[in-house]
Amino acid sequence: MNVLAIVCSPLIGFRHENPMELRFYQPIGSNSRYVDSCKDWSTVPNKAVLSAFFKAELRKSNKEEPTFVLYLDDLKGADFHPLYNLFVQIDISEIDSVDILQKSTCSLEGDFVLLLLQAINQKLRVVDLQDKTFGKEFLLGLSLGGLGCQILNLKFSHFRKVNMIGKFSQMHTLNLDFSASLTTFGKDCFTCMPNLKCLSLCETKISNLWTTCASLAKIKNLVELRFQSCLCCDDTKACPRSFGGKSDESTSYNMIHETVRERMDLLSNMEDGLLNVFPIGNYNNPVHETVSESDESTDSEVDFSNTHPGTSLLEDFTYGSSVWNGLLDLPNEIFSWGSEGIEESWSNSFISRPATNISRIKHLSYQPSPICYEKHYREFLIASFPNLKILDNKPIIKADKDRAAVIYADNFEYLPYQRTNKESVVSILQKREIKGHKSHYYYSRSLGASKVGCAILPSLHPLSIQDTSSSLSINARKFRPRQFEYHPSNSNLMAIGTLDGEVVVVNHESEKIVRYIPSHGAMNSILGLCWLRKYPTKLISGSDNGLLKLYDIQQIPSTNNSIYPSGASVSFDEFDQLTSVHVNSLDELFLASGYSEHVALYDINTGKRLQVFTNMHEEHINVVKFANHSPSIFATSSFDHDVKMWDLRQKPIHPCYTVSSGRGNVMVCFSPDDHYLLASAVDNEVKQLLAVDGRLHLDFGIPPTGSSQNYTRSYYMNGRDYILSGSCDEHVVRICSAQTGRRLRDISLEGKSSGSSMFVQSLRGDPFRDFNLSVLAAYLSPSSSPEIVKVNMLTSKDADKESSSDEHPPSAHSLKGG
Repeated sequence: MNVLAIVCSPLIGFRHENPMELRFYQPIGSNSRYVDSCKDWSTVPNKAVLSAFFKAELRKSNKEEPTFVLYLDDLKGADFHPLYNLFVQIDISEIDSVDILQKSTCSLEGDFVLLLLQAINQKLRVVDLQDKTFGKEFLLGLSLGGLGCQILNLKFSHFRKVNMIGKFSQMHTLNLDFSASLTTFGKDCFTCMPNLKCLSLCETKISNLWTTCASLAKIKNLVELRFQSCLCCDDTKACPRSFGGKSDESTSYNMIHETVRERMDLLSNMEDGLLNVFPIGNYNNPVHETVSESDESTDSEVDFSNTHPGTSLLEDFTYGSSVWNGLLDLPNEIFSWGSEGIEESWSNSFISRPATNISRIKHLSYQPSPICYEKHYREFLIASFPNLKILDNKPIIKADKDRAAVIYADNFEYLPYQRTNKESVVSILQKREIKGHKSHYYYSRSLGASKVGCAILPSLHPLSIQDTSSSLSINARKFRPRQFEYHPSNSNLMAIGTLDGEVVVVNHESEKIVRYIPSHGAMNSILGLCWLRKYPTKLISGSDNGLLKLYDIQQIPSTNNSIYPSGASVSFDEFDQLTSVHVNSLDELFLASGYSEHVALYDINTGKRLQVFTNMHEEHINVVKFANHSPSIFATSSFDHDVKMWDLRQKPIHPCYTVSSGRGNVMVCFSPDDHYLLASAVDNEVKQLLAVDGRLHLDFGIPPTGSSQNYTRSYYMNGRDYILSGSCDEHVVRICSAQTGRRLRDISLEGKSSGSSMFVQSLRGDPFRDFNLSVLAAYLSPSSSPEIVKVNMLTSKDADKESSSDEHPPSAHSLKGG
């Protein structure tokens, strides 16, 4: 294949003033066309472009492969029209391929660059740009219009969500390194890249293994992937020092740049000769731009293709949990151990290495994206993409695949309920009709597994509360939720307590207000909410200023009226600095805890406080929970690191048992059948205990962040089948099997706009809908209000919202909520 290259070195980017000196060089072929095009536009031919033509022709005459590489750094605005006219006719035989590169800055506007690229189109081979020069409008045009290039390098891009939907049918390599805003991918991003094989995403904000794999699964031919780079490698290929391995693809990105560097060196040596061959003067052009010495200089610009701003990232690493998260399982690991390391398998454990060599490792790989810190990151990707050959410049050998398969099976669920093969919904329904001997739970779990497997990117929907009363304007302001609870028997209702002391009962399906209870007295936050089960129209509310109220929402008018019948509410003795309330299974008693070592017991029927149990813990008791079926059994969790089980029948002076955590306990709750206790301590320490005696059943092994303020909360979902866990310093909800501890999914919360960071303040599993949950998410920005986000794992985030009315008929206790 003939490949005509335009090489435009920044060292020779100036023009001469005497047009008569062109007589020393007789342009031919494409060069001649370019000179003619310059005459047509009364523009001085760009000397770098002419040099590239000359070089290509010289190599062609020597029967060497000619390449045409154009550096945008060498172009000015006046060069656009002559080049554009040449490129739209680029089907001439001398030019088979064109590379468009950029080393630092470009004076051409983004629209002009895009037009040049689209004019060349199918002749493009490599496009290597610094997107920070051109901005978001350029990216939008590129994404929608597509390109015919084989290699696209868009380092430092402004992508927050990659959504390239134009035609990129020839592209086999895409590099988006250093795209600091990039967090996710559009639904159809990679469907327009059928030949993509190599993808590099170093130093981006990609963090979620599951959503990332769901997007990358659309790349059928992906063989090379990179989220962190080897120090000596510029592309996704295997590090040449890995077992002496070398890439066998002649079109590799590294080889192309090596060719470019050779061309640059050769041109630099030829510079003096070239100046004599065609000293180009200035045409008599009234709009000609004078080029100053400062424009000719290239010393002040950084070559970002060879300089990596992430080099210093590992200088300050502390090697704790990052060792286990795979960050140090890097392609250069063997080189830090000397010659004996080469004999060892990549799968050898890091902890068997001498500790003194850690300082040598930390300089060998850099530019990690957050996803690299996930536990078993490398094994997860290898198991998810069996055709992948190179990950982070490290070759994937059979031993790696075998080890990845074992680790994945031990730590992750590919499909819910340990299903190994994905079935279609139709197939499951047919089996249920023909072979009805299986239990109802078997088929419902199979249906859930098939839907979760297909909808790996779950639907996230912020709950928008609307008022339907014509006399109210509640929706003129935004509620600020602080606590919420699903109704125990009505699948559509939810109670929400706000930071302003209000209680709002909403139909979370129609997103309409059912009842509104304004704040009482001074401003306060609702921290405790609990529905009564035998009396489903009643709920108890507790505020941080100690107020305790029982409301009968059936007697509260549906208008914004602070006056309602006396029987609509009951006040209890205050409990100072309240944090939690919970009602027992008979709806006779409830407990309150707060920022103290005491717990108060109340009689719901009489409205009296029966007793205060003092000094139950050594530090304040964050949560108290009754068992779901035993009216006298309750558990407490305290920041003194202890979880304790109590029995009212034994006058709780001494606990039934005490279980200690490594950190302060934030949450404790019973499984729906009271078989287990789920305890959540600070910074992702989540354990499941046997409720009967407190023995450890499962440690979910969620990696800590190292923050003492990372308050973790966990609840059950799908009965006692799964647990969901989230922490206030993180934007992710983790779903784990309550039977095996294996991780099913991590769900990332997405802010409304770039720069809006969210974290998990509270969360609950939907008691009526499998694989549905809600998250109380807060923003770091003080100007943003917290919101409740509904998550449906059975539908894709890009699919239309499905109606659930057929699956969940209204309860007999239904309150008409619009």
